[in-house]
Amino acid sequence: MAKLINLEAFQRFFRSGQVGGFLLLICVAISLIIANTASKESFEAFLATRLGFGEVNYSILAWINDALMAIFFLLVGLEIKRELVEGELSSLKSAALPVIAALGGMLIPAIIYSLFNKGAETAGGWGIPMATDIAFALAIIAMLGKSVPASLKIFLAALAIVDDLGAILVIAIFYTQQIHFEYLAMAGGILVLLGLMNYFGVKKLVFYLIPGIFLWYFIHHSGIHATIAGVLLAFTIPTNETDIESPLEKLEHFLTTPVNYLIMPVFALANTNITFQKEMLTGLVSPLGLGIIVGLFAGKTIGVTFFSWLAVKLKWADLPTGTGWKHILGLGMLAGIGFTMSIFIALLSFSEVLHVSEAKFAILTASILSGVVGFVFLKSVKAKG
Repeated sequence: MAKLINLEAFQRFFRSGQVGGFLLLICVAISLIIANTASKESFEAFLATRLGFGEVNYSILAWINDALMAIFFLLVGLEIKRELVEGELSSLKSAALPVIAALGGMLIPAIIYSLFNKGAETAGGWGIPMATDIAFALAIIAMLGKSVPASLKIFLAALAIVDDLGAILVIAIFYTQQIHFEYLAMAGGILVLLGLMNYFGVKKLVFYLIPGIFLWYFIHHSGIHATIAGVLLAFTIPTNETDIESPLEKLEHFLTTPVNYLIMPVFALANTNITFQKEMLTGLVSPLGLGIIVGLFAGKTIGVTFFSWLAVKLKWADLPTGTGWKHILGLGMLAGIGFTMSIFIALLSFSEVLHVSEAKFAILTASILSGVVGFVFLKSVKAKG
């Protein structure tokens, strides 16, 4: 009986967000170890290995960042659509606070970074501190258990989803180089087809996923970052407000495990390979490093808290049930965990290897700081702050 109880407890733990965050941490550690040992060059050569055929022939690193991350964004898009239809974002009142808080959590860090890097060659990285890492932030708040109200966890999830949508728009608008309109037109045709299938009640997922592959291909060749295809595809997949499992919910349930336990750890393993150099320590106090660290840790905290206070003060929204302002302050700190998405934007922002390495190290530092301080702070807050 005891073994059965232990097994059930382990299964609940495995299904929770804690494992996803734990695996990410392991892969971050492994990637850092590889990058600072003799295995560095062979690992980089492996990531540079090309796979595919014809025009679809990319390095393993490109497959990870462009294709696997498109699947991650497909899951994020499914979550966004579900929240809009039947979740925390389904009504104006319920959606207002996380949307406004997320807006503050994007604007203030971007402004802080821009102030530090005004006129510098690193000014283009202003989007780096805007992002919140859903997996890490939710994993840490899950570790708090009953120390925080359940409504705060839902609020953080909604905020992180809106934040990711903002990051996706930033990537599409500001981090895209050259547009090839013929491919964009073909992508638009696929999108219209997917929308018509939804309109006429087509429920079979295969009829969405196969055109979705072509949508990814055309967007990839259009010059817009291919990950956008995942979100666009997600918004065409049917859902409902009933208890009957919709195609959207079916796909969301199917993708959650591979995304959390495979795709995100693989992304962390491939992209956190920071080779530590003495210059990187001084890089933490450079305009680039300070812009990222202050932007993520202080900017996210200030932006989320102030914009939430403003929304409540103007009576546009209410605080989540059972929460106080200390909870919102601590949540703002956790929003400063920008790890995955921040690294992703850093890769798009800079071509110089040293800038990318310094950005990754600063993101790692800021994310650890935000996670540890946010966890300790929320752990100390009583039932209502």
